[in-house]
Amino acid sequence: MSVLDVLLLIAGLFGVAIFLFDLFNAVVVPRQTFNPLRVGSRLVRWSWIWWRELCLRFSPGDRREELLAAFAPVAMVGLLFVWMGGLIVCYGIAFYALRANYNPIIASFGDAVYLSASSMLTIGFGDIVVTGAFARVLAMASAASGLAVVAVVISFLFQTFAAFQRREVFVVTLGQRAGAPPSGVTLLETAMKLDLVDDLMATLRSGQIWSNEVLESHLAYPILIFFRSSHDDESWVGALGALLDASTLLLTVTDGLPKGQATLMLATGHHLVNDLGRYFASGDDDDPGLERFEFDQACERLKSAGAHVQTGDDSWLAFKKIRAKYAAPLNAMAKSLAIPPTLWIGDRSPLRRH
Repeated sequence: MSVLDVLLLIAGLFGVAIFLFDLFNAVVVPRQTFNPLRVGSRLVRWSWIWWRELCLRFSPGDRREELLAAFAPVAMVGLLFVWMGGLIVCYGIAFYALRANYNPIIASFGDAVYLSASSMLTIGFGDIVVTGAFARVLAMASAASGLAVVAVVISFLFQTFAAFQRREVFVVTLGQRAGAPPSGVTLLETAMKLDLVDDLMATLRSGQIWSNEVLESHLAYPILIFFRSSHDDESWVGALGALLDASTLLLTVTDGLPKGQATLMLATGHHLVNDLGRYFASGDDDDPGLERFEFDQACERLKSAGAHVQTGDDSWLAFKKIRAKYAAPLNAMAKSLAIPPTLWIGDRSPLRRH
């Protein structure tokens, strides 16, 4: 082998290692890992930026939502092609470096890629015979890699869609109480008007369990972050914001209602927002994300629904202090994912300009 062939062999094997490492971390490792060699995660992030900007050129409506919702399934299929295609090309480079170990000798890089694809897809090849020992080992490794990629990715698809369905069941259930788009004010308003205080506490407890499930599943499979709800004006980010806002209002504004579940919901939701929000650019951590007049309007709505409400500067300052802990990362997530804006979450630039 010449020096160039040795370098090609090393480059091909290094490329194979990178793509297998990326596949292992994306599918097998049950948490998000940060590594400069991660190919798939970087492609998904960059692709989403391009896809989002393209979709936002459409006017708000069903067409835009359909295009935004198509990203995650397309990205999952795209990852399969990236992993398979990358491995085929890298094995092809290694096969071309060992071209003297095949009969007939591989004449071009295209023939080496054909050999690699035939091996990885377990099609088999009768027109080329492997003669060298190392070349035979590499051919078997290529075939094993192809089977492993297909098996692991199929398992990945089933796990991802199962986690998505579990997430959306709660989102739809919450929408019946908090409206669509969901709002923490509407959640409390519904509970007071229909005398469902016990149901409200149960909803907050279910929200804690749901938040923990979302945290674990979305850290393990970050592609879930980009899956959108199949129902109009609903989103998992909006549902999380509604739970946190309802809990904050319970603690700072209302009298005579239990506070325990709201306190636990804030702790759980704050953990979720901080862990997932670090993937998005956050704003000012001291900004509660709404204006004083919006807070006063919410208090009036709750008072009209029959709640005992404390209004004034002290309540506003307490509310502002708690909401500032999660408002910036939550809004950064909402804007980056282009979710349907809710009462206090999402793109509020027109209000800011006004």
